[in-house]
Amino acid sequence: MVETRQNVNLKGFNTFGIEVYCDLLAEINSIEDFRELTGSELYKNSKKLILGGGSNILFTENFKGLVIKNNIKGIFKISEDERSVIVKAMAGEVWHDFVMWCIQFDYAGLENLSLIPGCVGASPMQNIGAYGVEIKELFEELEALDMETGEARIFKKQDCAFGYRESVFKHQYKSRYIIVSVSFRLQKSPKLNTTYGAINAELENMGVKNPSIKDVSQAVIRIRQSKLPDPRVTGNAGSFFKNPEVTASKFSELKDRFDALVAYPLENGRYKLAAGWLIEQCGLKGYEINGAAVHTKQALVLINKGNAKGEDVLALSTYVIKSVSEKFGVILEREVNIL
Repeated sequence: MVETRQNVNLKGFNTFGIEVYCDLLAEINSIEDFRELTGSELYKNSKKLILGGGSNILFTENFKGLVIKNNIKGIFKISEDERSVIVKAMAGEVWHDFVMWCIQFDYAGLENLSLIPGCVGASPMQNIGAYGVEIKELFEELEALDMETGEARIFKKQDCAFGYRESVFKHQYKSRYIIVSVSFRLQKSPKLNTTYGAINAELENMGVKNPSIKDVSQAVIRIRQSKLPDPRVTGNAGSFFKNPEVTASKFSELKDRFDALVAYPLENGRYKLAAGWLIEQCGLKGYEINGAAVHTKQALVLINKGNAKGEDVLALSTYVIKSVSEKFGVILEREVNIL
């Protein structure tokens, strides 16, 4: 029998550490738990929200409905051939723990995504990425359950409409499915990606000349820890904004005005700008509204210094968007889901 609790404080269920309450909370530990829950009148009559690690959400008010905490765990090797292995992780697994599990067995591909907060189930929703790697490159399939019927459906890569921090689960199928497992095709012989960001420099600092996937993972962890606040200590959701894309002509115009502009050419002829650099150029590092602040080491991150409310973080993000727009004529888009 799935236990349901009333009037639960969600402060410990979101990495921003925002104190809001939900009417009802149910924690599920298996697919059977979820199917049992869908048969209850309480479930049928409630507004619903699925929570994993709570690392990509900003609560601005209490949630009037049922929060379903997905705790389904398990990691399995499904199949392998000479070159690759398919590994399935259940949605409630902590993402970083899953990456460490893969590295332990020398399954390559996810090492650049070390220390990203959140759970496995959220990874395809956001098409999470870091240091030149996105999960769509390694994604094999996922299993999801219909929120109304509990019926299972398999989604292949072509079904997911992956884009930059985008997927079909953020739009067309938002609130329609709960993801219960994700499978990845990983490589037995690694093709290391160390050119993005400061990975090569960090490997050099570590004295590593012939890096393994464990070395690359450790370099990524060291870089992230040096720049990003630990959500267990300082409330945050990692990168709050997407890196904006602009046309070649807009890039050229900005480059003429700002010689140090940080940008990356894309295959479609457009350019991706570093949102953190844009925010920093507006002089906003450390800028604060009622305890919500722009992180002093990485301007892409907004933090809760202690007792900020969700509306304070939202107001700060709005001010950041306005400031960047006025200085650069570029509109930043929030990566974090606002509730």
